Amino acid sequence: MPSQSRLSAPRSRAAGLFLTLAASRRWLFPAAACAVLVAGCATAPRPRPATPPAPPAPGPAPSAAPAAAAQPKPLVIAHRGASALRPEHTLAAYAKAIEDGADAIEPDLVMTRDGVLVARHENDITGTTNVAELPQFAERKRTKVIDGERLTGWFTEDFTLAELKTLRARERIPRLRPANARLNDQFEVPTFDEIVRLAEQAALRTGKPIGIYPELKHPSYFRGIGLPLEDKLAAALRAQPYLRNAPVFIQCFESGSLRALRRTLGSNLPNVKLVQLIGNPRKGPADWKLAGDGRTFGDMLSATGLREVAAYADGIGPEKSSVVPRDAQGALAAPTAVVHQAHAAGLFVHPYTFRPENSFLPKALQTGGDEATRSPSGMEREVQAFIAAGIDGFFTDDPALGRRAVDTPAR
Repeated sequence: MPSQSRLSAPRSRAAGLFLTLAASRRWLFPAAACAVLVAGCATAPRPRPATPPAPPAPGPAPSAAPAAAAQPKPLVIAHRGASALRPEHTLAAYAKAIEDGADAIEPDLVMTRDGVLVARHENDITGTTNVAELPQFAERKRTKVIDGERLTGWFTEDFTLAELKTLRARERIPRLRPANARLNDQFEVPTFDEIVRLAEQAALRTGKPIGIYPELKHPSYFRGIGLPLEDKLAAALRAQPYLRNAPVFIQCFESGSLRALRRTLGSNLPNVKLVQLIGNPRKGPADWKLAGDGRTFGDMLSATGLREVAAYADGIGPEKSSVVPRDAQGALAAPTAVVHQAHAAGLFVHPYTFRPENSFLPKALQTGGDEATRSPSGMEREVQAFIAAGIDGFFTDDPALGRRAVDTPAR
């Protein structure tokens, strides 16, 4: 982890390891050489020395200037795995994402009652597991206030890992992904350790390091009930050899968690990058609201706000409409200044989330059918519009389409 004095360094120093990963997808990755390879790639490039003016050449000037270095390809980040094709946050979804060419896989992390990190979109597992149908857990139904929202259902922190392993995963949006819903009740809820092992085995098998991109969900809430997510994740980073060497991004909407991790990790893990997630510009992070801070994500996206983010994070993960908005007709409009200002602050930009169903696409990129109909070419074209805007990576529910958008020249 870079020290505080390096956090405002140029963009290439903040994201060099991970942009190199996207640019070169043929790294050798034997087990014995893993640490050496990744550590070498994590070294920040040295500034090029200034070149004094050359004396006039005796002969004619060259006919063409040297070609500029190719820009590294954006990272393809599998949002909860290949969640357009498998129920999200299952080992099947993560395995499919790796098979389809993802550079990194993203688990949302919550915690069990006995302190184990598991992957669920929320700690409320009412809609993403079969828990509501199991009579032995009927009395576990609770009403809680989480980040100011009153919710009734079943929650991971009320189950031990052994109990959670008796549940089975279900598709979160079956109306839009009926094929995934047909896979309901076939997969367990995975632990973070199981996901890391899956990535490590894939890296050893393919020779390509697979990045891990965990999100800490509701950290203020979990800290308030005596289950601090940051401590458990930091312990995992130190304990698992793969996480000490592979590309790791830690993301969170709450800046306080990222600041705490920056202090905890120090400079011991240069392969770990911190990413400030940025939501609806009219709303603010839960920890700011709890502290009485009235600022919003919109304030965070200002030039001043981005410089403040660069004091503790290496990149931002904005909602994609903050980067390329849509106009009144639902078409993609001109890019905002977010990418330019983030890069000026030394931050990389990984917007979320690109999905292939008509329901999520700009009108001009949808295809015939209903809102659940897939438009692969539409998603590819949307991604390419964001690549043209200068993003450094992106979250997608369909990594195969994301890979194709990155590897195929825009039409």
